[in-house]
Amino acid sequence: MNLDKHLTHPIFQIVQSVSNQMGVKAYVVGGWVRDIILKRDSKDIDIVCLGSGIELAENVAKQIGKDCNVSVFKNFGTAMINFLVDDYYWQIEFVGARKESYNRESRKPFVEDGTLEDDQNRRDFTINAMAISLNKEDYGELIDPFDGLIDIENGIIKTPLDPDITFSDDPLRMFRAIRFATQLNFSIHNETFEAIERNAYRIEILSAERISEELNKIILSPRASMGFKLLDRSGLLRLFFPEMVALKGYEKVGNMAHKDNFKHTLEVLDNISRLSNNLWLRWATILHDIAKPLTKRFEPKIGFTFHGHEVRGAKMVPYIFRRMKLPLNENMKYVQKLVSLHLRPQILIKDEVTDSAVRRLLFDAGEDIDDLMKLCHADITTKDHNKIVRYRDNFKKVTQKLEELEEKDRLRNFQPPVSGEDIMQTFGISPCKEIGIIKTIIKDAILDGEIPNEREAALELMYKEAKKLGIKPKK
Repeated sequence: MNLDKHLTHPIFQIVQSVSNQMGVKAYVVGGWVRDIILKRDSKDIDIVCLGSGIELAENVAKQIGKDCNVSVFKNFGTAMINFLVDDYYWQIEFVGARKESYNRESRKPFVEDGTLEDDQNRRDFTINAMAISLNKEDYGELIDPFDGLIDIENGIIKTPLDPDITFSDDPLRMFRAIRFATQLNFSIHNETFEAIERNAYRIEILSAERISEELNKIILSPRASMGFKLLDRSGLLRLFFPEMVALKGYEKVGNMAHKDNFKHTLEVLDNISRLSNNLWLRWATILHDIAKPLTKRFEPKIGFTFHGHEVRGAKMVPYIFRRMKLPLNENMKYVQKLVSLHLRPQILIKDEVTDSAVRRLLFDAGEDIDDLMKLCHADITTKDHNKIVRYRDNFKKVTQKLEELEEKDRLRNFQPPVSGEDIMQTFGISPCKEIGIIKTIIKDAILDGEIPNEREAALELMYKEAKKLGIKPKK
């Protein structure tokens, strides 16, 4: 099959010309080939040559001229050039064809020069082992020794060689198999999946960072639930995320039962994925019920309860992020906040919505109120149509009240009209617990609607409360 019609990027003609002058053969390989066949956008191009990839990259960069930057990684035998086309910088990697062998204690291979066949043999999956010739005599010809094209047509993820060796050599490929299946909505070949199950324990040699990198790509897929189900079925999930596996199953006592919180979490995750591509909102969704197994109780007159699971879950977030080597920064705090608050809007829709309760929700959620409401909408997974209609109607009321009070009281980025410094300067006092008492009273008065969110009203209340505490203005 000839695919030269797809080689429209100017880099391909340049590589053909330069490699011909050097007397080496060159091919575009891997993900870019897969993606043009799948009609997916792909910006990263990998080029393999039968010789020095670094030398080819440097000569290509000279041919392109001063607008081309080249980075050389001698330890890996690779080079990268940044090539500006239509206001977009393309990253193009060059490497010499190679073959690999592995030490059982590491996923870092021993590398030596090889043929194109050797290079295709070392690829993880058949759909990533295809190459297109950039050589003058057969320019555009597809080289597909493992029938990757057929596997694309059939929607199958399969290793080119023995899957047990493939996954034992580099266990990260097990996560990549599940990631590609999830992103492309493909099935994993039976023998390949069975090999994942047999080799799951090999992830012990992987770093948490590499696992999380693949996991985040799964989470950002259009239907991430598929990836989590595959991770669970394969036995991988319990090895790096036992808290999520603990959500599985339901219990029944008499006529009282609770839902399977693993299935529920995945439903909510798919719901939120239709609303937002924010990775950290999706993480908040994954963790919103994570403490339910730890807080589950059975009360004969009520049934199963999970009191305080939102508080316990928020406390678990830093521990999980630290273990998985996820960022312990504002992203983690954002996830923690949403986990701790995810029940608040649901409580409001069950009761008469008071201005005070809505103000406090606005104050606590701040800039993240919109994402919190998305999470709460996504959390409605009941199959009872009447309940869905009722919940959505009540959510509309809460949302309308949020908008009205936000416009009126400006609480999304609430800053007290009177600060601790104002109090110290007015009364000539040093930091003390009385300052905190006055600030809290002012904040509560604003949130309860007793005074407007304005400085004059806050100052008046400050003087009144200071007098009660026996604090006099300085002369």
